[in-house]
Amino acid sequence: MRNRLIPGSSGHVRAMTLLGDPVLHTPCEPVTDFGPGLARLVEDMFATMYAANGVGLAANQVGVGLRVFVYDCPDDEDVRHLGHVVNPRLVEADGDVFRGPEGCLSLPGLEAPTPRHDRAVVEGVRLDGTPVRVEGTGFFARCLQHECDHLEGGVYADHVTGRFRRRLLRAIRKEPWGGGVAALEG
Repeated sequence: MRNRLIPGSSGHVRAMTLLGDPVLHTPCEPVTDFGPGLARLVEDMFATMYAANGVGLAANQVGVGLRVFVYDCPDDEDVRHLGHVVNPRLVEADGDVFRGPEGCLSLPGLEAPTPRHDRAVVEGVRLDGTPVRVEGTGFFARCLQHECDHLEGGVYADHVTGRFRRRLLRAIRKEPWGGGVAALEG
């Protein structure tokens, strides 16, 4: 039997940052303090992601402009990937590009066909500063690219093109939080 806590089980659910909030559209700062505050943030991020039924969450989605993301995401073979990355860098994104449905907890209830590479590799560190390399394919590769985009100040809608983009922008305008659409039109 494992003696470890389930990620997020001692965390607090934080408010989700929605499209248009400046922290969501600003590149995040590198983490330099690896103390208990970072551990609390990661724990809260897991709790928040699970409460929202997500598969990944970047720190700026809970209003914190630091380079951290968490994930609990299956790949296309239904293998579960669970973890966090501090100061991540997307070092590879290759393979075929697929336009698949993508959504975001910061654009709740919406999704659009978004092109992503079928393979991605992220490097960074864990909470204790030890190096970590995470490789994903399929849906998990999509998740890794999506979370890294957040930390650069982007959202999946930035990658949506043509009629799919027009439909997504119309749908955003109809949402109560849709005033953030200006961040995508500028």
